[in-house]
Amino acid sequence: MFVRTYAGAVVGIDAVTVTVEVNIAGGGLGLYLVGLPDNAVKESEQRIRAAFENSDERMSGKKVVVNLAPADLRKEGAAFDLPIAVGILAAMGRIDAGAVGDTLLAGELSLDGTVKPVRGVLPMAVQARRDGIRRLVVPAANAAEAAVVEGVEAIGVWSLRETIAYLNGEEELAPATPAMPEPSAETAGRYDEDFADVKGQAHVKRALEIAAAGGHNVLMIGSPGSGKTMLARRMPTILPPLTPDEALETTEIHSVAGLSQIAGLMTRRPFRAPHHTISQVALIGGGQSPHPGEVSLAHNGVLFLDELPEFGRSALEVLRQPLEEKRITVARARYRVLYPANFTLIAAMNPCPCGYYNHPTKECTCSPGSVHRYMGRISGPLMDRIDMHIEVTPVDPSDLADAAPGEPSAAIRERVCRARKIQQERFRNCEGVHTNAMMNAAMLRDYCRLDGASAALLEQAMNRLALSARAYDRILKVARTIADLAGRERIGAADVAEAINYRSLDRESWGRS
Repeated sequence: MFVRTYAGAVVGIDAVTVTVEVNIAGGGLGLYLVGLPDNAVKESEQRIRAAFENSDERMSGKKVVVNLAPADLRKEGAAFDLPIAVGILAAMGRIDAGAVGDTLLAGELSLDGTVKPVRGVLPMAVQARRDGIRRLVVPAANAAEAAVVEGVEAIGVWSLRETIAYLNGEEELAPATPAMPEPSAETAGRYDEDFADVKGQAHVKRALEIAAAGGHNVLMIGSPGSGKTMLARRMPTILPPLTPDEALETTEIHSVAGLSQIAGLMTRRPFRAPHHTISQVALIGGGQSPHPGEVSLAHNGVLFLDELPEFGRSALEVLRQPLEEKRITVARARYRVLYPANFTLIAAMNPCPCGYYNHPTKECTCSPGSVHRYMGRISGPLMDRIDMHIEVTPVDPSDLADAAPGEPSAAIRERVCRARKIQQERFRNCEGVHTNAMMNAAMLRDYCRLDGASAALLEQAMNRLALSARAYDRILKVARTIADLAGRERIGAADVAEAINYRSLDRESWGRS
């Protein structure tokens, strides 16, 4: 007997619907899996046989051929266990074949017949809806994740026995519903950290507000204990709430990575802070079985790199593409995947090896050469891609003793949202461009026109600081954001001057090799 059902294969952060074809006929014995399965899929035979035995089912004594189509797409992972098992049982007549013909199944089988959770259920549900499949049978632990996709019925099952009973109409299972609401300003505003906790550092708060408003990358330079990490961790609290499309895409990435532990869409922008010992593959993505890296897990949020010079040079240099293109292409001999990487980079570093160069009270013990070499660990091309360089000085003791809270994150976020709305209107006809930091050269000419005084000031800065053309563009983008925060249509000389002031590494004598 021939039976067809459906499964899903994850490619990048998207999914491909896989047709599971099962044919049982005489003329041989055994189970044959075809359609480019990897080792994990091939091993499913042993898991399925044990699950059948412990669920009071028996494998067919005839030749069973299972084809996973399309045959030229490599099938990876244990999520094919449940659809293969159900397909075999339907071909044997143990499950109603009509009940599986319009159903996508996913799940790993334990030897005792338990259905274990798998990664990538959300993109499978999205693709199933596109392909006209309206019912998914997935592990109970993944059901609420799949349920966030409207127009798809997600049925959660705990075991193979329960799956058989449900598909045969012997047991009623209610479709899962997402337990968490869609993202909103109210839910996105609940953070444990708040800018109200930060004492002093008014100029750094102002810079981070500009960065949040325009999507600009930031490098903070300061001595140990000056508050760089504390400030960076509060950056998500002033970013606008995730839109429904952003929340779906962000949750898909975390689902593919196996990190989705919520019962619905993500409501907070991600904040990723990898250790400086991270490998290039872990940062950028890929591997033998491709997974999204930290730059993609930070998509629509913040990537925080503390102690930037301590990261491996090769790891830092691969950041060039995502910082410029907001995506990363991972190409290997066996696959080619595209991961989104539209994040705000917040980096922090000491000014020298000992950490006290330019400190107001502590003496630096580093030689000029060692300071030069330390700063040289960050290449010029990478530094050019960071829009804003901010010096973070130690907080004055009098500010620390002040009991009055600072400006709360909610007030800053309100100004950021107003500036983002201006940009949303500005770029409404520009596909893929949402913030000032994403403008290309043509947009800079249209939206960042300078008057005579502003142009002269910027030209003088270019000559004195020997800035690159990329740094010139970054200054214009930051100036545009400063004007947006002030509600000004045109960029003024004061906006340009403030933007130039955020190129501290160009203004100082710190050298780069």
